[in-house]
Amino acid sequence: MNEAVFLEAPAGLARLRRSCSLCSLQQLCLPSGLDAESLAHLERTLRRPRRVRRGEHLYFVGTAQEALFVASSGALKTVSISEGGEAHVVGFHLPGELVGLDGLAGGVHRCEAVALVDSEVCEVQLDRLNAVAREVPGLQAQLLRVIGRSLERDHLHAGLLVRRQAHERLALFLQGLSERYALVGASASELRLPMSRDDIARYLGLALETVSRGLTRMQEDGVIDVRGRRVCIRDPAALALLAHDGEACEGLSGRQSA
Repeated sequence: MNEAVFLEAPAGLARLRRSCSLCSLQQLCLPSGLDAESLAHLERTLRRPRRVRRGEHLYFVGTAQEALFVASSGALKTVSISEGGEAHVVGFHLPGELVGLDGLAGGVHRCEAVALVDSEVCEVQLDRLNAVAREVPGLQAQLLRVIGRSLERDHLHAGLLVRRQAHERLALFLQGLSERYALVGASASELRLPMSRDDIARYLGLALETVSRGLTRMQEDGVIDVRGRRVCIRDPAALALLAHDGEACEGLSGRQSA
């Protein structure tokens, strides 16, 4: 074996494991027990890095479902368009999270995916994925787990929209975002929001002014500190109380003013 190739393989293997270690589909490229050569083969077969600039579409409503995507950097949103042309944000996708499940059932995308900031995704072609799934033990089980987590986020989003109080929706959104950032190794208390307040309002089913007032109220109560798109969670316990107690907002304000 060429010495340069021999020395490069372990380094490449380590790099891939670092770069994909937090990916929800890491079993596609990093299944246990594979040597460097097998891993490189899977890497060539499955992963296709793709850059998506801020505001650029990854796919549109009605386009054929040909691949799944995982955000490796940046962030994206998925948006549904009503018959009247109104846009509703149905999901935000952080690094390591799956994008594109909306098209699996019917073979076409029911939403559009847009980059919130300059991003990079790993594109996994479905036909190649099906072929590799037959060869790699445990891959199908991993896919089911990933789909299950995505469905759980959809369920939580539905729960957000039926909450009566705006401050509950906003607090639960921030709490969930904090937990998701923690899962990908980022700070759970110092959040850099890739989405605008208008995006948050469309996601929570609230008016933009209501979101702005809610953030200001929580800042005045000492729960968070807001500087543009940077949110520092100063009191996680108070945030949890706001998220899960319909009367917490008034109670918290009363304690603060006492």
